[in-house]
Amino acid sequence: MLSAEIIVIALGTVAGQPFATQVTVLVGIALIMTVGVYGFVAGIVKMDDLGLYLLKKGHGAAKTIGKGLLLTAPKLVKVLTVIGTIAMFLVGGVVAALLNALVGIVGGGLALLAVTLFGKLAGVYKGSRP
Repeated sequence: MLSAEIIVIALGTVAGQPFATQVTVLVGIALIMTVGVYGFVAGIVKMDDLGLYLLKKGHGAAKTIGKGLLLTAPKLVKVLTVIGTIAMFLVGGVVAALLNALVGIVGGGLALLAVTLFGKLAGVYKGSRP
């Protein structure tokens, strides 16, 4: 989703340029995004492999770095899972729907409370009449 938005923004920026310029800019952005995103993901995926390699084959600081990478990789993946999920909700507009649902639940709860209290008060006054 974010990739499509970046492409649309880029297209809007070069809209007045010749077609060849538009294509060049879009291809360049697509390549940078692909290498950047997939390179970053590949780095995360292979982080524990590098850590294990350094731990087994390295000496001194390399061994320490390897151990650090092995300990950090699972935590990083968990954090990115949460961040990615939140980002998908934000991009998909789910947060607005959840907030609307929350407002509805709170409003409904307050209305139920008011009706219940009114009913109890009305019952008290009914019982005191001759």
